[in-house]
Amino acid sequence: MIIAYYKYHGTANDFILIDDRKRIFPREDQEYIAGLCTRRFGIGADGLMLIDQVADYDFDMIYYNSDGSLSSFCGNGSRCITHLAHRLGIIGETCTFRASDGDHQGRISGDQVMVKMRDVSDILQASDGASIIDTGSPHLILIVSDLDDDGLMDRARDIRYSEAYKSEGINVNFVKHSPHAIEMRTYERGVEAETYSCGTGVTAAALHWAELYPEAKEVLVHTRGGDLQVQWSRSADGYEDIWLIGPATPVSYGHVHYRGSVA
Repeated sequence: MIIAYYKYHGTANDFILIDDRKRIFPREDQEYIAGLCTRRFGIGADGLMLIDQVADYDFDMIYYNSDGSLSSFCGNGSRCITHLAHRLGIIGETCTFRASDGDHQGRISGDQVMVKMRDVSDILQASDGASIIDTGSPHLILIVSDLDDDGLMDRARDIRYSEAYKSEGINVNFVKHSPHAIEMRTYERGVEAETYSCGTGVTAAALHWAELYPEAKEVLVHTRGGDLQVQWSRSADGYEDIWLIGPATPVSYGHVHYRGSVA
């Protein structure tokens, strides 16, 4: 069986995207998905996403980590898949789609793709002084003074596999604040390595920053893969009307072969 795919990246967070509205993709074959995502041996990506049909929405977004496991929500991936849905004529310049954490809205404006994130009410404080914020995926935020520290990813891996988090996993983000912007690096569960950008992590970092600057309604976030913007409104419960904004870049188009059978 031959399957068409599209390769995208959102600020160097890269994905294999597949239009699977006819349901021909082998969704249960974790080894095959992991193989496609493996760099040098496969296409190479931080994750794989399917566009599916679902009642009452423009599309359903199904996301797999690069290890082949089903994942929680992905901010940059959702922006990329929104761009592809527009390119395929599934949507116009706006859409409503379903993902693992519920309903989302998308907008396309020029070369920028905006996705509305889930509302956030809880910012938890961990015992090590870090903050934990769930923006569709759980993120731990730590402030550091040196983002070029060679030991940061080893530290992140130790946190991710510590007794507190090893069962469900957690994404670990190191941030450096200024009054007008954030710089950050992310270790992502499921990828089990640093990713150049993480949309849900960027959103979590922005809301962590917003706690320190209560008058602000937006912030620019610098990742290793590029810049993203986050906008929000405050509510009695926390934060709402949260938008992740940035580019979604098509990279390539091709076909892969699957020699197994689809259930």
